[in-house]
Amino acid sequence: MMIPFAQDTPVVGEELAEEKTLSIIDLMFSGGPGGTIIILILAVLLFLAIYIYFERIFAIKAASKTDKNFMNQIKDSVTSGNIESAKMRCAQENSPVARLTQKGISRIGMPLEDINTAIENAGRLEVYKLEKNVSVLATIAGAAPMIGFLGTVIGMVIAFHELASSSGQAEMGSLAEGIYTAMTTTVAGLIVGIIAYIGYNHVVVRTDKVVHQMEATAVDFLDLLNEPS
Repeated sequence: MMIPFAQDTPVVGEELAEEKTLSIIDLMFSGGPGGTIIILILAVLLFLAIYIYFERIFAIKAASKTDKNFMNQIKDSVTSGNIESAKMRCAQENSPVARLTQKGISRIGMPLEDINTAIENAGRLEVYKLEKNVSVLATIAGAAPMIGFLGTVIGMVIAFHELASSSGQAEMGSLAEGIYTAMTTTVAGLIVGIIAYIGYNHVVVRTDKVVHQMEATAVDFLDLLNEPS
């Protein structure tokens, strides 16, 4: 009598494992229309946050580039009375530091208080340019988790509605849509919020470094004007 080999029988565990396997995309969009809409909103916010982050990083990097000998050249020109040469050097540098210096050079001959005020006003404009759209990044960092939690509430409402409409006899398949919506939107919202928050803080740190550089340059320029001739 022949006994069949064990490998001829189907492996039920492997089949069930294959049936239960879900890709990340399937998992994200398995929460029904409400969950799908929220996931799409979070995807747009993620794209916007990444775009703003890299756009600001490149802009700040360009703004922080300044020739190490810039102030020495300005000092030599101003000391020798060659104001036009100093202005041309500032125009060639084309950076926030150079624009602040150029604003101060254009006020030479006026009281130091007026020069200081002009530099401060120009500095505020430069800081405003550096911080362009950074507030949007902060808003995304705070709003994304809240949108995710909104999906959680919607998902739980769907799940409890299924239970209520079926007098507590709802099938697990009917509850799955609400549970998927609750879980996936929460995870997605937290991920987008964390990415935006880290990006925001990094941009703020890089911006502060440029602002400090501008302040140091303004102090050096005012000290130059205070030096006895």
